[in-house]
Amino acid sequence: MTAPLPNTPLVTDPAGAAGVARAVYFISDSTGVTVETLGNALLANFPDTRFRRHTVPFVATVPGAKKVLATLTRSRDAGENPLIFTTVKSADVLAVLHASEFETIDLLGGHLRELELALGTTASVRPGSFHGLGDAERYFARMRAVEYAIEHDDAQSFRALDQADVIIIAPSRCGKTPTTMYLALQYGLLVANYPLTDDDFPTETLPPTVAPYAKKCFGLTTTPRRLSQVRHERRPDSVYASLAQCTLELRRAEDLYRRNRVPFLNSSTKSVEEMSAVIMQSMRLRA
Repeated sequence: MTAPLPNTPLVTDPAGAAGVARAVYFISDSTGVTVETLGNALLANFPDTRFRRHTVPFVATVPGAKKVLATLTRSRDAGENPLIFTTVKSADVLAVLHASEFETIDLLGGHLRELELALGTTASVRPGSFHGLGDAERYFARMRAVEYAIEHDDAQSFRALDQADVIIIAPSRCGKTPTTMYLALQYGLLVANYPLTDDDFPTETLPPTVAPYAKKCFGLTTTPRRLSQVRHERRPDSVYASLAQCTLELRRAEDLYRRNRVPFLNSSTKSVEEMSAVIMQSMRLRA
């Protein structure tokens, strides 16, 4: 692997380190989040091709672009055939990238020009418009949501539960925390989560703490085998991780969801993004 450029962070996906893989460079004039998201969405359509991903953020000048291309040239000399995805806005920087010998895919250019025509105005060339501070109110709303999620993770606090947009309930290790944090950071939603434990059973109703907010509750479940595997990583060979205990907890949780008309989904084969989309759709949280 080539060395990072001076003053230019290089983030590499370690999953592509083994085997033959096509080198892909995500080049951005800001954080790199947008180009990674859009580029990976396109690469996902080629499941039989392996990729080794490199992210180079903050390439906002012509000298910076030339340094990146020097790195790619060394990669090519090492036998790679690098592919570039970019969301750089500067026409000068883009010209440098497009003039290179490497295949360069501009993920914004054509769409920005179409949108300029539709809106009758020109797009800002300022880097980082999406992932910068941008709309200050929206940004601070997301930060408040993250603080709320941290405070209310795993029933650490019951303060201001009435303000929650959704309360995720589930047995331990079903995916409550990552889903909570994703909804908070990505969408600015106020999300609490509550772990269903042996102390909550037997019962016909929701635990007293969340029962007043039943309409805000959404449940998660998984398969007993998957839950047992995850718990074994945390507490090997414990009753907590046993298949029998996992089966019991999941059955009780699903019965509780059904009795109280709490919508729920199986998290065993879904990503955090998929679960979040289902939760938002089911709870009608989309704008």
